[in-house]
Amino acid sequence: MENTSYIALSRQTALWRQLDVVSNNLANMNTNGYQAEQTLFSEYLMNTRDSHFRLPEKLAYTQDAGTYRDLTAGPLEHTGNPLDLAINGEGYFEVEDGAGPAYTRGGRFTLDAEGKVVTADGRPLMTDAGTPLIIAPNEGDVTISATGTVSTINGPVGKLRLVSFEDEQKMRRIGGGLFDSGGQQANPITEPRLEQGMIEKSNVNPVVEMTRMIQVQRSYEAANKLIESENDRQLNAYAVLSGTK
Repeated sequence: MENTSYIALSRQTALWRQLDVVSNNLANMNTNGYQAEQTLFSEYLMNTRDSHFRLPEKLAYTQDAGTYRDLTAGPLEHTGNPLDLAINGEGYFEVEDGAGPAYTRGGRFTLDAEGKVVTADGRPLMTDAGTPLIIAPNEGDVTISATGTVSTINGPVGKLRLVSFEDEQKMRRIGGGLFDSGGQQANPITEPRLEQGMIEKSNVNPVVEMTRMIQVQRSYEAANKLIESENDRQLNAYAVLSGTK
């Protein structure tokens, strides 16, 4: 008699997870290089007491199978800042995270007090030589070619390291717009396509996410009403069977 409630509860649990994901997408709609996440659900079938019959009945529960990233590139926005960079195509910038390399598509960089090109939270941008990109204080007119070569008035000072991965879905989000490799080998991109003075915005579509949030809330309320109705039905059944009604 409780199967209906358990099935509805499994659906509510999945919807609660989906609401968390949608809320996180909306919270990052203005985060540079952010890639929206979507939820994956599957049907979990369980045998009933009648499963020994020729045509066995099975119960279908909702199972949370995880999330995946929407790898569609976000729109590019012109900033005019020479240290703002957008990747036009595949790839990730490599930055030093202290515990090892980390990867991001957020291309808003600045200079720190030591002349290192760093992310907003101070992580150095790496070159293909495995060293942080450094621009001396007396070097101006920074230009970055489409292939990642960085030059100043004194000539080339390094080339950025951009990498790709065999399966981007295996990369793990570690916060601040950064990912780790998820145990994969980082493959250098020999011919990257960069846009200087531009940044890649989030690929979150706020209208779609708000619509999805409303749908999730309505589905959750419907599942909750089903649980309440099932509870009332069980109480009435118990009352009838016990002779109290």
